[in-house]
Amino acid sequence: MGLWALHRVDPERAHGLSLQALRLGLAPLPGLITSPRLASEVAGMSFANPVGLAAGYDKNGIAVAALCRAGFGFVEVGAATPRPQPGNPQPRLFRLTADRAVINRFGFNNDGAEAIAARLAARPAGPVPVGLNLGANKDSPDKSADFAKVLAICGPFVDFATVNVSSPNTEKLRDLQGRAALSALLAGVMETRAALTRPIPIFLKIAPDLGTDEIAEIAEVALSSGISGIIATNTTLSREGLKSANAGQMGGLSGAPLFEKSTRVLAQLSKATDGRLPLIGVGGVSSADEALQKILAGASAVQLYSAMVYEGLSVVARIARGLDDRLQARGVTRLADLIGTDRARWL
Repeated sequence: MGLWALHRVDPERAHGLSLQALRLGLAPLPGLITSPRLASEVAGMSFANPVGLAAGYDKNGIAVAALCRAGFGFVEVGAATPRPQPGNPQPRLFRLTADRAVINRFGFNNDGAEAIAARLAARPAGPVPVGLNLGANKDSPDKSADFAKVLAICGPFVDFATVNVSSPNTEKLRDLQGRAALSALLAGVMETRAALTRPIPIFLKIAPDLGTDEIAEIAEVALSSGISGIIATNTTLSREGLKSANAGQMGGLSGAPLFEKSTRVLAQLSKATDGRLPLIGVGGVSSADEALQKILAGASAVQLYSAMVYEGLSVVARIARGLDDRLQARGVTRLADLIGTDRARWL
């Protein structure tokens, strides 16, 4: 089904149809895209290229094998919660076409950690690292403990995991970004990680709606916790400058309007961590130039999701190849040499 046809049906149904097309092998896939310039190492993982899939697209890990052939350098699935949950009532996904944006209030709808672990265990081995976004059940009496529970169940079957305390769609989840709560939560996750047969990199995903002091505090906690990196950022609650009819919908906003806000947070985080932790830049990436700007602001790699809503899966290969062209034009032999070199522009 073409992109124009998907846009004629309900956004959540279109999302599901695109995943099924991938799972059934109905979508043309470019395979691995790499070059000596694009290849890099992030938190001990080898990425063929720095363009990754953000969490939220394949929540239940049903199309991992196909996504690993879609041109991505790394893939993140989930979020997974300890127990299955339906998420928030529908409708909960909205296109903002005039703004090239998306609002979602899914609320961590997923099949639960056990089912997702079984799918991840069955995936074929390959060169593309696959990670899992860790979430908490909406009705959990101890949301902080849920992250470690999911890691214990799914950790043996993934290459990295992300602690997601920044989704705006689970009540009180963002409260866990405060110093004391975040320190305790990460301590529990790192203890569980240490017990895995193969300890994997742990990332922290933060919100874009943070002040300078909050970003500094998160950087301090991250550096002292032993985690492997930070993903900046999740969706925003801001609605500044939107033109679309759905702009007033509740939920997290992603896509083009998030680019500047998320890149500013990324640059501030890069300064606060002073290159001691790899950062992954997310928010509004839909072109090679935007991917490059994230890298110049301090990202070691980038992720995307909303761009596929408007440009289809082919945008992944276009960004990866375009990024390679831009590195070649600059005479850069290693992407790592550009990380954070234009950070001051965003501060």
